[in-house]
Amino acid sequence: MVAALAALSYAWGIADVALESFYAASVRSMAENWHNFFFGAFDPWGTVTVDKLPGAFWIQALSLRVFGFHLWAIALPQVVEGTLTVLVLYRAVRRVAGPGAGLAAAIVLAASPATILLNRGNVSDSLLILLLVLAADAATAAITTGRLWALLLAGVWVGLAFQAKMLQAWIVLPALFGPYVLAAPATSLYRRCGHVLLSALAALAVSLSYMSVVALVPAQDRPYVDGSCDNSLFSQVFLYNAADRVSGQVLDQPGCLPAAPAAPGGATPNTVAVARGPARFLSGPFGRDAAWLLVPTAAALTGILAVRRRRPRTDPLRAAALLWAATLFLTWSVFASSNFLNSYYLAALIPAMAALCGMGLATSWRMRQPSRMSRVAMMATVAIGTAYAVVLVPDDAGVRPWVIATTVVAAVSALVLLGLSLRGRPVAARTLPAGLGLSALALILGPIWASSTVVVAGLGPFDTPYQSAALTAVIHAENEKALALWPAVIHDAAHFPPTESVSTGQSSSAVSRDTLATGREYLPVGGFTGRVPTPSLAQFVYDVAHHRIVRVVVAVKPPSQSPDLRWVVAHCRRQAASSGTTVVGRTGYRRYLCTPGDATG
Repeated sequence: MVAALAALSYAWGIADVALESFYAASVRSMAENWHNFFFGAFDPWGTVTVDKLPGAFWIQALSLRVFGFHLWAIALPQVVEGTLTVLVLYRAVRRVAGPGAGLAAAIVLAASPATILLNRGNVSDSLLILLLVLAADAATAAITTGRLWALLLAGVWVGLAFQAKMLQAWIVLPALFGPYVLAAPATSLYRRCGHVLLSALAALAVSLSYMSVVALVPAQDRPYVDGSCDNSLFSQVFLYNAADRVSGQVLDQPGCLPAAPAAPGGATPNTVAVARGPARFLSGPFGRDAAWLLVPTAAALTGILAVRRRRPRTDPLRAAALLWAATLFLTWSVFASSNFLNSYYLAALIPAMAALCGMGLATSWRMRQPSRMSRVAMMATVAIGTAYAVVLVPDDAGVRPWVIATTVVAAVSALVLLGLSLRGRPVAARTLPAGLGLSALALILGPIWASSTVVVAGLGPFDTPYQSAALTAVIHAENEKALALWPAVIHDAAHFPPTESVSTGQSSSAVSRDTLATGREYLPVGGFTGRVPTPSLAQFVYDVAHHRIVRVVVAVKPPSQSPDLRWVVAHCRRQAASSGTTVVGRTGYRRYLCTPGDATG
């Protein structure tokens, strides 16, 4: 039932989903042929790749090959991945804490707005999180049994997660291996460390497998690797998608072009600037994404460690709690120090929080006679946790009175029952179970309210709960405007032969919407950022000479730093804004018409 409700919330309104056009255009190109599919090509001609490893996009491209081109077919894999994550988390928590704890963890995961927002789009984090939860499940099995194969499987899952989101997959490795070394029932510490080494090697081998294969393919037989200045997947992964993200110095490498002007369609209207540091997740848009259950998560971890402190080294519940706590801490720390952070990244924090909440609730439920201090701690958790949830709801949220009313009623009722349980054992036997149930309800109401508004408003990965109605209207209007242009774009593209680029733009992001709408070639210059040295000037002039490039769009201010586009300005004829029928005449851009004679003159 929980998984079904989760799937419904992810899939609600999927036919009208607002996709990230750059990724979606890449997926449509990848679905056209197996060459584009394997290399993760952005454009139908396969001149340049998407700026990430294509693992998650392979599944979306397969969905298009099965169902045909529909927007919902691109979003469908994320619905399935998110639903499977709920089921896998249930199994992982049930292994050590029982079905009740697994069910509670599944509910928390399914009800969290960050999770719902993520799975209502087409970004790769849905697959990443599924694979990392599978890795945690396998590591939990290894901790409880000491079997090498389970730990090796965890390493394989991490390696596959690397194909979806690169180095972010490796963040959890210490969290998976540390508890195994501490608690697995293997015969000796050296043996357990040997198991960890083998699993780490498995993770490394699977992680680097695709990159290594592509590196063996001659450059002329594959697309140029976007996000790199040397046509290398290793640069794309370890520099552009790792070091540059932390430092903020994107593509500050030898061989890259100077900074290009921002391209239309390349940015999202909900860009949030939040100072780096752990506090960035405690309030504001990031807090409303993921901080709802931070208080009960911390209380659950503290309670589990306190209750299980005298258990043997191999205690599986304590080890699993440490695994999830380390996952949360490591992911939180990396995100806190990163210079660039999208709100949907925070969905990676939710499975660990959900697992700890589920295990903490089950531990409290099983305590037949919790101490007076334990009951007071439960009351404090409810009071602080619900108060924090109310504070997270902004004043201009339309449902704020309802959130406050329902949360306060549930919290006060829980506090009364927990307070009555302090009066003695007979009273506690009657009031404590009901008090725990109402406590869980009071704490989960905040994220449930936030998630319901997300689904009703039709929000997606780049949105945040309780964002302003004006911002939501702008986002919906932009999506509707883009879709309304599709018939004209498709009609325009039909006039040009498939051997000719319908139009050439100065970045992949600038041409992504037209590529998505038509499935035709709109040759991108400079990759996603406009700063990647592809195509080369010699190749560009060759394409002009052979009538593959005719119409080119160049920004007016600031002028492009691309040698290709500078050549266009110097050699090709500028068209009047009202001339022709090509759908490329945007404000702030100039159109040029190139002929084979321009390349030979």
